[in-house]
Amino acid sequence: MKQKHAVVIGSGFAGLSAATHLAAENFSVTLLEKNDSPGGRARKFESQGFTFDMGPSWYWMPDVFEDYFSHFGKKPSDYYDLIRLDPSYSVIYGKDDVLEIPADLDQFKATLEEIEPGASAQLDLFLAQAKYKYQVGIHDLVKRPSRSLMEFASLGLMKDMMRMDIFQSMSSHVRKFFKSEKIIRLMEFPVLFLGETSENIPALYSLMNYADIALGTWYPKGGMHEIIKGMVALAEEKGVKIRYNAEVEEIEIERGDARRVRLTTGEKISADVVIAGADYHHVDKHLVNPKYSNYSEEYWNTRVLAPSSLLFYLGVNKKLKNLLHHNLFFDEPLGPHADAIYTNPRWPEAPLFYACVPSVTDDTVAPENMENLFLLIPLAPDLEDSEETRAKYYDIILDRLEKISGQEIRSHVIFKRSYAHSDFKSDYHAYKGNAYGLANTLKQTALLKPSLKNKKVSNLFYTGQLTVPGPGVPPSLISGYVVANEVIRENS
Repeated sequence: MKQKHAVVIGSGFAGLSAATHLAAENFSVTLLEKNDSPGGRARKFESQGFTFDMGPSWYWMPDVFEDYFSHFGKKPSDYYDLIRLDPSYSVIYGKDDVLEIPADLDQFKATLEEIEPGASAQLDLFLAQAKYKYQVGIHDLVKRPSRSLMEFASLGLMKDMMRMDIFQSMSSHVRKFFKSEKIIRLMEFPVLFLGETSENIPALYSLMNYADIALGTWYPKGGMHEIIKGMVALAEEKGVKIRYNAEVEEIEIERGDARRVRLTTGEKISADVVIAGADYHHVDKHLVNPKYSNYSEEYWNTRVLAPSSLLFYLGVNKKLKNLLHHNLFFDEPLGPHADAIYTNPRWPEAPLFYACVPSVTDDTVAPENMENLFLLIPLAPDLEDSEETRAKYYDIILDRLEKISGQEIRSHVIFKRSYAHSDFKSDYHAYKGNAYGLANTLKQTALLKPSLKNKKVSNLFYTGQLTVPGPGVPPSLISGYVVANEVIRENS
């Protein structure tokens, strides 16, 4: 039987995952990457002795990574060394009001008990439910391609889903267990990765609290890009041919079949199957003939996108104090910032933000006696992000960072780079400059997400954060696995 050739567009987590799974099943695979290095949003760059991860910085759900590598007889430690962070992260409610989250569960329970008597016992109940959701959600539901209701028709699965609080909001669910606003904000924090407020995210996603509290926060020494390096090495070992600076301009379709892709250079590459790990909207509206689009522009305009971000990559020429590896600044009310992201899109007046200092854990990412500082403000998609606006928000968060941490930082910054909406659009063709993909609202879950297969083209598939199962690094790994399985099933 003739070996089939698959072309995968985009070398992010989903694209690499799909390509490697296909290559392991005897497909000839060419992976095309627009940029000059792999990883998509998980690229890295180096300057003045600093190594910056450009996007993802949280390593949660270690079992998903273990599962990925185990498909190929490997394990994460074959490619990178993991460090469990302890404390996992800090939540900063104000100056001298900081909650450090211990890795040890008993210590964490004691910490909550000090804030709210009885919270320790409530946490046990909360986590028991969250564990169940994690086991069913991550090890079953998210691995379904969501192409038919029949995938969810078994009685056992329907019972499982009824127990998973799909129709209850995360906000109301958390408040059944805890009364302290500090604890509530802490428990609601993980759903910020899912692209909506806790009022609009199903309580199913308390599974992320289980990932956070029970499975822990980890860090691959050298940075998150080490995962990409490992995945690239494995892909190439399996025979995937990766080409960089190879941007696709068109997927050429004849009589309902994707026959080849044409690069911006004019080169054409034949394909028996095409998997698009690039931005779904970009592929749907710009790379295929309009008559083969899966969705109308109106459809896309009514999707709820996860936030974009304003990022600052800073090199600081001294060691910093009073900051952990991960630091969440909740020193301003969430409501107005959430309104600026989700309800009345605008630049927020008093933004919450996140500060990552990986050099606290890893001395290889900054020169000796210096710090690697990564700052992130979540923002509504599709905002104008001029240099003047970026500079304004740099000053806003540096003022607060200096005040709360009790130190001068701004004058010690020797390297600075910003990144926001226009960069996401330029580098990734990101729809409306989104950073995280499609929000995991109830109306955008499973079958209600954009389909992983084109409805009009027999051999064109999609993977990544705008299709199933959703945004985040572990879901993207799973997305590549799910779409590869569909391709294999249809070509066996």
